[in-house]
Amino acid sequence: MPTTTPLRVAVVGAGPAGIYAADILSKTDLDVQIDLLERLPAPYGLVRYGVAPDHPRIKGIINALYKVLQKGAVRFIGNVDYGTDLTMADLRHYYDAVIFATGAIRDADLNIPGIDLQGSFGAADFVSWYDGHPDVPRTWPLEARQIAVLGAGNVALDVARILAKHVEDLMVTEIPDNVVEGLRASPVTDVHIFGRRGPAQVKFTPLELRELGRVPDVDVVVYPEDFDFDEGSEEAIRSSNQTKQVVKTLTDWTLREESERTASRRIHLHFLHRPAEILGADGKVTGLRTERTELTGDGSVRGTGTFEEFEVQAVYRAVGYFGSPLPDLPFDPVAGVIPNDGGRVLDSHGEHVAGMYATGWIKRGPVGLIGHTKSDASETVRHLVADLAEASEQGRLSTAVERDPQALLDHLHADGVPYTTWHGWELLDAYERSVGEEQGRERVKIVPREHMTEISRNVGARA
Repeated sequence: MPTTTPLRVAVVGAGPAGIYAADILSKTDLDVQIDLLERLPAPYGLVRYGVAPDHPRIKGIINALYKVLQKGAVRFIGNVDYGTDLTMADLRHYYDAVIFATGAIRDADLNIPGIDLQGSFGAADFVSWYDGHPDVPRTWPLEARQIAVLGAGNVALDVARILAKHVEDLMVTEIPDNVVEGLRASPVTDVHIFGRRGPAQVKFTPLELRELGRVPDVDVVVYPEDFDFDEGSEEAIRSSNQTKQVVKTLTDWTLREESERTASRRIHLHFLHRPAEILGADGKVTGLRTERTELTGDGSVRGTGTFEEFEVQAVYRAVGYFGSPLPDLPFDPVAGVIPNDGGRVLDSHGEHVAGMYATGWIKRGPVGLIGHTKSDASETVRHLVADLAEASEQGRLSTAVERDPQALLDHLHADGVPYTTWHGWELLDAYERSVGEEQGRERVKIVPREHMTEISRNVGARA
């Protein structure tokens, strides 16, 4: 594919989806310069800001992402927000094509009465807080003794575990100092997780669930009356080893004697409970009303008309993530994605928006694991390469006006944008590790954006 100058491609979003897309593109036959644009000063997206700090094995994916960027085939430019620091016109000026990999970081809605009461929270916001995201408040209102978590996936387990775990048992992790202070003052004694379907339909992974049973001084409580298995459940157990392991772990917990529960804190798992209403008084959460459900034979459920109430002072909804619209791009408000065909961004008429692509959760929705992200990125890059091949044959390959890589940095500097670089991330990474070493920990995460940026730009690093 002959060109007089290298093609210029931007990837917007430096989480796993964006990094994998950039890496895959760098390994094609294209003569291409790739910029990875990230709105935060640090890379890695939800791997850094969406994984619980006590999951170092999962965070090991950072090592693989680090190796991709360390090779130097992709230029990292952080602390640059698309829509604020760079516009669509800017992207078209500096690049021939753009891949959007901005993910899904908002909480999905749950439309039940009382959802807006004080003490009702989105799990994604709480995760961002305990993971030290620079754009969320430094404090969190941890005042409840009894808490409800709505959802039956790993995020619900993470939220419940962090809420119930004694902060001393988190001190070996990279948990930020402000989070330590908040959790230490929490009066929590009981955290209740509610799933509307049965034990065979939960989305917990076996490892995450087993870890729940190993939290020091925290008992896991299950209720035999919540265990029901229909034909659809039995088929799920037969066909999925993961489901079989989850059901076995949960069933084993039903055999524990009440006298074995001696911990000062408890996590309760409730199945076949549909959240119906968050109860309140004086504008604050006081309880949760659920409707008992029953399995219908195929693994789905229906309401029974029987309701129960639980005394809680806070409710966290962990019912999924949702994408956010981006300026000057189409958006599907129902699915929470950029409309696309295999990664090719589509306009309102279903036509490909030239040069625009999507990958990751903003492409397909918040489903799938890292393996899906890689194959997803491969599909998007394959279509981008095919489109560029066609453009080359038609003599319209290069569309960017400004092709000098330095020109973008000059533009950001002129606009007063304190962008960060890969070298800057290495400085910040080393700084966080040095702070951690002083405390006998692997790392302590720096939270304020300004401090992150100063360290990355080597300005007043220890101010």
